Amino acid sequence: MISEVCDMLEIEIVKGRVMKDHVHVCLSVPPKYSPAEVMKRIKGSSSERMFREFPELKKRYWGQHFWARGYFVSTVGADEETIKKYIKEQKKVENQLKLWE
Repeated sequence: MISEVCDMLEIEIVKGRVMKDHVHVCLSVPPKYSPAEVMKRIKGSSSERMFREFPELKKRYWGQHFWARGYFVSTVGADEETIKKYIKEQKKVENQLKLWE
């Protein structure tokens, strides 16, 4: 279910593991999505589907709270040299595009 939501949002699951009472996922998310939006979509879609496919869960998880409220998010960034190289390469691409216009 999580992979279906990620596919729909064009999010790459880098690594993941389902544990007995929680889930670990490392995602590569396009910058147009906030972490809160991603988690809302993943948790919302998966809990709706779980309750639909397994109605007996509604008795166990009354109030329809399948997931805990919180989540942990951390970002992985690039170092300064990588950013400088990226910007330099973008300038080359921009110059090439101007030649073709």
